[in-house]
Amino acid sequence: MEVAEVSSQEVLHILRPAVPVQDNREASHSLRPCTVSQLLKATQAHSDAEWTVDDVEIGQVTVVGQVITNQAQTTNVVYWLDDGSGRIEARQWIDSTSEEDSGKYGGIEENMYVRVTGTLKAFGLKRYINTTQIRVTTDPHEAYFHILEAVSVTIMADRGFSSVPPSGASTSKGSTSAYTGQASKITDQYSHLPPLQQKIVRFIASQPQSEEGVHVSAIARAVGSEGDAQKISDALDHLMDDGHVFSTIDDSHFNLSI
Repeated sequence: MEVAEVSSQEVLHILRPAVPVQDNREASHSLRPCTVSQLLKATQAHSDAEWTVDDVEIGQVTVVGQVITNQAQTTNVVYWLDDGSGRIEARQWIDSTSEEDSGKYGGIEENMYVRVTGTLKAFGLKRYINTTQIRVTTDPHEAYFHILEAVSVTIMADRGFSSVPPSGASTSKGSTSAYTGQASKITDQYSHLPPLQQKIVRFIASQPQSEEGVHVSAIARAVGSEGDAQKISDALDHLMDDGHVFSTIDDSHFNLSI
């Protein structure tokens, strides 16, 4: 599969309104889809500051690209990724004594398309993605979807979310709250997921928003008898691999990627 070269900046130049950019610091605690070009143009006020894309802070990022080269070392694997907008290194740290790590990352080969999740880092003048999750993409449309999603999120971060209801939506003043509306969106967006994953997503969405996210023990109590510890762990792994949730302050706290 070949991905045509796409310049998200050209699209944004046409669509972006001539208004001041408003800083959205909450975005720094979410998972943001990006193009490689955006990561290469990201800026820092100083070496210890958060990275920003178009004046918006970013935390974890996700990129879809083709593996050009991969180099396995004792403690890490280095992948060179190309998404049509640029190339960047993704570094996956592994435990060489762990059979699970060896099996999990050993099947990624050159010319495969992968989704990488992690944080942007710099060493000297070189930038790379410090990878927390990497998986092979099985759907040939995922690369195209990711580019559109990256552009869409950038526009929303620039313009803000519209307060105007979509055409045909009810505008009656009823008892529907913002939480009900959010729950409805969650139900529609994740309706294709298995039941256990849907219940996990709905529970996380129902909790007050925080940087720490939701602890796995609270998730386990919420799903109750529908999943034992291993099933819940596997469901969270699948949700992270698909970019629906991400870990926050440690491996036991999770938040939605929306």
